[in-house]
Amino acid sequence: MITTDILIIGAGPCGLFTVFEAGLLKLRCHLVDSLPLAGGQLTEIYPKKPIYDIPGYPSILAGELVDKLMEQIEPFKPGFTLGERAEKIEKDAEDNFVLTTSRGTKIKAPVIAIAGGLGCFEPRKPPIENLAKFEDKGVEYIIKDPEFYRNKKVVLAGGGDSALDWTIFLADVAEEVMLIHRRKDFRGALDSVEKVMHLAEEGKIELMTDAQAIGLQGNGKLSDVVIKHKERGEFAKATDHFVPLFGLSPKLGPISEWGLNITKNAIEVDTLDYSTNVKGIYAIGDINTYPGKLKLILCGFHEATIMVQSAFKHIYPDKKLSFKYTTVNGVNGFE
Repeated sequence: MITTDILIIGAGPCGLFTVFEAGLLKLRCHLVDSLPLAGGQLTEIYPKKPIYDIPGYPSILAGELVDKLMEQIEPFKPGFTLGERAEKIEKDAEDNFVLTTSRGTKIKAPVIAIAGGLGCFEPRKPPIENLAKFEDKGVEYIIKDPEFYRNKKVVLAGGGDSALDWTIFLADVAEEVMLIHRRKDFRGALDSVEKVMHLAEEGKIELMTDAQAIGLQGNGKLSDVVIKHKERGEFAKATDHFVPLFGLSPKLGPISEWGLNITKNAIEVDTLDYSTNVKGIYAIGDINTYPGKLKLILCGFHEATIMVQSAFKHIYPDKKLSFKYTTVNGVNGFE
């Protein structure tokens, strides 16, 4: 059986940063993730997607951020159990949690930090009758490598950050880019909306609001997207790829059976320390919910920092926590 101080469920950016913050307090960590590689969605879904809100980085690719986080936590030698899903938890005679994974691996720890992002997820798909017929034949729900679309015709659909960000990025990669959205207003960052509008004004992309894809055409491979527009009516747009970016449908999976308070597939936490209703279990990142919650990596980093302070007190109730600034002692001073 593996033993550790903090068992982190989810090896995405928030889970990885937790290792660093815990390491500063000399707490050992072990991470479990159903994905085969560390990094969560950043590695699995959009490693080449630029991220703009990480302090100190005007822009950094998602995969590069994971590399930097892995480098940052290397001195603390965390353990990893990857490619295995967290299945059930029990308490032992010493009041420690014992987690059993989908492959029977057992990990014991006094504290569990759930940093599972959106949990188990799948893309939200538009209601197009023959959509499945063209999956992997011109229809993709995730952009992993933008070079795949080099000099191709691409139709993107959606009104959130992913649709806007990829429209901006692919404007310099693809031969043609069209973004369609069923409303005039977008849900994404205002700066991204302005950039998309500017690209449309310059003729670098085609932007069509009050529009939605209603059909797909092609003989074994996608050739056209049928679009219904409020003013133009129905028409076929020739394209090589159709990428609907409507977000992910989250499913907590076995975590939903652990006795935690859950609202709309998110775990309720106390913002004092991001603890759940189960003593010793915390939740950070996109998987938690509280008034004013923002689903940003930056916010998850903050939650991880506060959480490990509370975890230390839970593990060592009789010890006085003396937090030291890394600018004074450096990381090596905590090894």
